[in-house]
Amino acid sequence: MEFLTDPWSWWIEPFTANVFMQRALLAGLLAVVATSVVGTWVVLRGMTFLGDALAHGVLPGIALAVVIGVSPTLGALVAAAVMVGGVHVVRRHSPMPEDASIGLLFVGMLALAVVIVSAGATADVGDLHRVLFGSVTGLETADLWRQAVAAAIAVVGAFVFHRAFLVLTFDETQAALLGLRPRLTHLVLMGLVAMSVVASFEAVGSLLVFAFLVAPPTTAVLVVRRIPLVMATAVGVGSVAVVLGALISYHHDTAAGATMALVAVLFCFAVMGVGGLREAPQPAR
Repeated sequence: MEFLTDPWSWWIEPFTANVFMQRALLAGLLAVVATSVVGTWVVLRGMTFLGDALAHGVLPGIALAVVIGVSPTLGALVAAAVMVGGVHVVRRHSPMPEDASIGLLFVGMLALAVVIVSAGATADVGDLHRVLFGSVTGLETADLWRQAVAAAIAVVGAFVFHRAFLVLTFDETQAALLGLRPRLTHLVLMGLVAMSVVASFEAVGSLLVFAFLVAPPTTAVLVVRRIPLVMATAVGVGSVAVVLGALISYHHDTAAGATMALVAVLFCFAVMGVGGLREAPQPAR
């Protein structure tokens, strides 16, 4: 119960006395901004499977970059571009249902990542672990700057394309009639999702970034209705998850990125549970 008996040591001192905790906090908050703003549209449009596919679709590029010794971020960017282009092509031309086409791309990219890793005997296992599960406590200043740029692009993109995303979410035909070019709008949204994933994978890992992309916006949708409020609430929920996750990780020696993601998911389930209790039928008196 140290968080109650000695609140300074538990809540404040880890961030004031440790530079790596300060960087972890900043990296987590930037990841939340980038993923929550874009993730709001992912949740509202029912694109969570697509978001998952994009989050995992960067793995072959990351794995190849680690094996050949170049920047994982560069590999992730290339893989994200390939994944976005592939999804766009199959969405337009495949006779199969969209989720089946995306599923095939998802499995194919994931399998390719495993093949690359298994063939790259010289790959550093520590580097591969970092890109899969994140290393929020080991980021450098340059990593934080890249995250800050990505977060700024996400916020600006969400603002500039707000009307197009809004109309497309509820009526694609109306979007076309209004000249909002729904296919281009969808491609822009996928690009923003991919960029948010790439910017955040070094903090929470490519396997866990999906939690930040979906959990805080889902929690926000359960408690507010207006989209700007959903985004703001999602950022707030995600930020609290980052702070609590970082502190729990620090005091109990758990993986920081995974702990942050777990707290965000638990928040979502808690809100779902409270909502379910409120809507439960009351016993007759």
